[in-house]
Amino acid sequence: MAKIKPSKGAPYARILGVGGYRPTRVVPNEVILERIDSSDEWIRSRSGIATRHWASDKETVAMMSVEASGKAIADAGISPEQIGGVIVSTVSHFKQTPAVATEIADRIGAGKPAAFDISAGCAGFGYGLTLAKGMVVEGSAEYVLVIGVERLSDLTDLEDRATAFLFGDGAGAVVVGPSDEPHIGPTVWGSEGDKSETIKQTVAWDEFRSGESSQLPVDSRGEVKFPAITQEGQAVFRWAVFEMAKVAQQALDAAGISPDDLDVFIPHQANMRIIDSMVKTLKLPEHVTVARDIETTGNTSAASIPLAMERLLATGQAKSGDTALVIGFGAGLVYAATVVTLP
Repeated sequence: MAKIKPSKGAPYARILGVGGYRPTRVVPNEVILERIDSSDEWIRSRSGIATRHWASDKETVAMMSVEASGKAIADAGISPEQIGGVIVSTVSHFKQTPAVATEIADRIGAGKPAAFDISAGCAGFGYGLTLAKGMVVEGSAEYVLVIGVERLSDLTDLEDRATAFLFGDGAGAVVVGPSDEPHIGPTVWGSEGDKSETIKQTVAWDEFRSGESSQLPVDSRGEVKFPAITQEGQAVFRWAVFEMAKVAQQALDAAGISPDDLDVFIPHQANMRIIDSMVKTLKLPEHVTVARDIETTGNTSAASIPLAMERLLATGQAKSGDTALVIGFGAGLVYAATVVTLP
């Protein structure tokens, strides 16, 4: 029997750099209220969101990703040619093929890296980070670019009172590279497909293409609605508050880290009440900095964790070398949590 030569990668991996891009247009709650019966006070109290960013026609998934990636690569102190893998997590790139990762790799000057897209909703960044870590340790790439990017304004039903105010656009990116010490902990991830109907696209693409107007949802003007993201708010809230705190604790345990050892907590920016509840359930000490980027960025799904990470570092609320717990959760229902050292 032939013997396969073992892979030779780095002993460990770490995040070396981070970058973010937020669209130039800032959308306050007042704009959302033009299409739904609600109030600024209600939106803030239910979600913690005051503003969000919406992309222009020129701010495409690829364009935002390229901007965020350039910052992450510069922050990591490497050249684009050293990137051996590009992983893009998104649910809002409307071309089924080719993967937008290939276009991004070319536009940043990365050469000929492995490049692919993944769809894991709001847990997508955690999934991508785990894959990148494996590539670096396995030796298939020395440096891997992980991008979370969304244009959720394209998938928002502005007449849906439960979701119209939630979503924003943006891109966040990190560079994962070799390390002599462990700086990305074991990932606790999984799925609960029996709850897949709680967050979903309203109409499948093939149904939208072939369905008759009478079979598809229409807006207040009688026009057929474009497919959008919808959710069962209370069910998702209960799941996130009670189940994801358990997953977060499992990630701490897997990394051998206690809440007292943490410097930063970066949860998916889904809802301020969910974030506050998780902080309470985990009994995080007051010294732990908690990301609350949702107030001005909204829910950007796969982009929310790297965007929040970038802002904490840029504003000095967190610093290089801090120990951070990150957790993403959403449609699927899927989740991923791990402990990392900030770049």
